[in-house]
Amino acid sequence: MGLHDRVADWAKDFDHTDEVWAADPYAIWDELRSTCPVAHSERYGGVWLPTRHEDVVAIAYDTERFSSRSVVVSKFRAPIELAPVGTAPPISSDPPFHKQARKVLLPVFSPRAIAALEPSTRAYCEELVEQLRGRDVVDAAADYAQHIPVRVIANMLGLPESDADMFRRFVHHVLEGVSLPIEERVAGMVPLFDYLQGHITAHADAPQNDLISLLLDSEVDGRKLDVFEVARTIALLLIAGIDTTWSAIGASIWHLARTPADRDRLVAEPELMPKAIEELLRAYAPVTMARLVKEDMDWNGCPMKADDWVLLPFPSANRDPAAFADADDVVLDREVNRHLAFGVGIHRCVGSHLARMELTVALQTWLAAYPDFELADADAVRWSEGQVRGPRALPLRIRA
Repeated sequence: MGLHDRVADWAKDFDHTDEVWAADPYAIWDELRSTCPVAHSERYGGVWLPTRHEDVVAIAYDTERFSSRSVVVSKFRAPIELAPVGTAPPISSDPPFHKQARKVLLPVFSPRAIAALEPSTRAYCEELVEQLRGRDVVDAAADYAQHIPVRVIANMLGLPESDADMFRRFVHHVLEGVSLPIEERVAGMVPLFDYLQGHITAHADAPQNDLISLLLDSEVDGRKLDVFEVARTIALLLIAGIDTTWSAIGASIWHLARTPADRDRLVAEPELMPKAIEELLRAYAPVTMARLVKEDMDWNGCPMKADDWVLLPFPSANRDPAAFADADDVVLDREVNRHLAFGVGIHRCVGSHLARMELTVALQTWLAAYPDFELADADAVRWSEGQVRGPRALPLRIRA
């Protein structure tokens, strides 16, 4: 965002929005893992960064000492009074509320429900690649990857796909505008919530067969969700359903563009796709989640204070050589692959089946249409800043 000082010492003053981190965080994590496995910074009011697989997993499971009421690191924390619901249930919810809030969404994201969405998703991906035919250079992020999850999640929610730009602006503001003053942070969120309130009211008056109506009809703790709770859950689904999947699709295509042997192998061996998807998710996991320390404590020698942030970089855990052999190599047929791309513990991503389906269909369709492509300009690739990392500009040269 250009609103912070450049980082000079990643162990003592890191910033996950720094352009160096955005461009290539792997070298940073590798260095910290061996020299300072739990880094600390005074930025954002105090934040810790465990980089080893075992530490990330331990904190993710520890709901007694770490709260999820805010999951996006910024200068401002959700007040403790918001617990156990948090800012965006269920991802921001603590036990016992979390279990019931998550249960509401499980049927919509079940394997059977997601399988029913595959034909329309494939048809849309085919439509997108057809629109790109005849062009020597295409932007696989802006012209392809970003559109797929917007269409899918908008249809699930019953929102017009024509409002996609608003959804993307909101996601960008929430995840990359973390250094902005609180007034600007709030102002940037108001338009979406005003927009959602209108659609929620319309759905309340005339229920539809979509996710908004399901949320309005759901109960938690024996009561119906109120409008603001429904709106916050929808906002979560827009963020989780758009940016993470868009990023995973783009990063996977980026890898195949710069690694022709892997690209050619996937084209020649399409049956390899399920394992390849898991490996690409491991190697390029887009999401880093956050927790808040509940009370002052010493955590493995780290003097954590109440309301300190803790970043959980699942991508770093996935590159830990103590957890994965040849951790920095992409091995498309990796047999054992218990990666953390979807998180771990009670907050493991409820939409993992959806993300896998979209990523699989997107790559299958892209490779069928364009089996031979390369980076048009490696220096022109631009990565997002913040807790969800993926290419936002990905110029590729298509070779017939």
